[in-house]
Amino acid sequence: MPAYKAVIPAAGLGTRFLPATKAMPKEMLPVVDKPAIQYVVEEAVDAGIRDVLIIVGRNKNNIANHFDSVPELETALTTKGDTGKLGKVEHSSKLADIHITRQGEPRGLGHAVFRAKSYVGDSSFVVMLGDDLIDERDPLLPQMLAVHERTGGAVIALMEVDPEQVHLYGVATVGETADDGSVRVVDLVEKPAREDAPSNLAVIGRYVLSPEIFDVLEHTAPGKGGEIQLTDALRELAADPDGPGVYGVVFGGRRYDTGDRADYIKAVVQLAVDRDDLGAELRPWLKQFVAGFDAAE
Repeated sequence: MPAYKAVIPAAGLGTRFLPATKAMPKEMLPVVDKPAIQYVVEEAVDAGIRDVLIIVGRNKNNIANHFDSVPELETALTTKGDTGKLGKVEHSSKLADIHITRQGEPRGLGHAVFRAKSYVGDSSFVVMLGDDLIDERDPLLPQMLAVHERTGGAVIALMEVDPEQVHLYGVATVGETADDGSVRVVDLVEKPAREDAPSNLAVIGRYVLSPEIFDVLEHTAPGKGGEIQLTDALRELAADPDGPGVYGVVFGGRRYDTGDRADYIKAVVQLAVDRDDLGAELRPWLKQFVAGFDAAE
C-alpha cells in the first residue's frame, strides 16, 4: 500500500463550547488526559500514516505547540525522575511529522480541504475531522484504504444514526454492496430535513480522497450555510458516469463526537471507564451516582 498523507481540518470556531473555546481550539479540549486531536493523529499513525497536515484558524497556535517538543518541561521531568509523565510528553511530539497551515477564514470543510492541495500533490490522501474520534479498538481507516486501493474511488465513512439526527450530517443514498462490505454511493445531500433524507446513513468524519477532488472543489459553489461543502463535491464525483465513483464503508464500531457538548461529556465518561488506571474507581462511583437519580425519581 502506498504512503498516504493525512489532512485534519481544525479551523472551526467551536462556538458550541464558548466561552471555553474563546482562546482555545475545541480540538484541544481534553478527553480524559489527552486533547481530542491527539486521538485523531494516533489513529492515523496506527493506520501507517505519519505525514500529517493540520489546517488551523486564528488563535489556534496551541495545536502546533502541543505537537512540538517542550525542552524546559522535559528537563524538569527528567530531573525529577518522572519517566512516566516524560514519556507522555515526548509521545505527542514524536508521533508523526506534523505540518501546520492556516485556512484564513472558515469557509467550510470543502474550502479547508482545498487548502491542502499543494501539500498533498498528486497522491491520494486521508481527511480526518479533528472532533470525530474513532475508538482504537474498532479500526476504520485500514478498511477504507483497502476499498480505495481496490476501486480508485473516493471512500467515505458512513454510520447509521437516529432519523431525528440526520439534519446534522451529510446523508448518503447507496446502491449495491460489494464482497468486502463497502457500498456504492449514488447520491449525497448535506444536512437534509428528516422528511427529505434519503436514508439514515450519515457521513462521519473520515474520507479517503484522490487529487481529482481539488478540481471539483475549485468550482464548487457555496452550499448549505453559505459554505463550500465537501459533500457537494463528493456528490459531483458520485454522479460522474466516467469517474471511479464514491464508495462508503458502514461503520458499526465505537465513535465519539467531541464537537457536541453532551456527546463530549459522554465520550470522556466512556473512555475513562474503560481505562485500566481509572475504570476500577469510576465504575462503582457511576453506579452509585446513577442509583441516586433512580431513587429520587
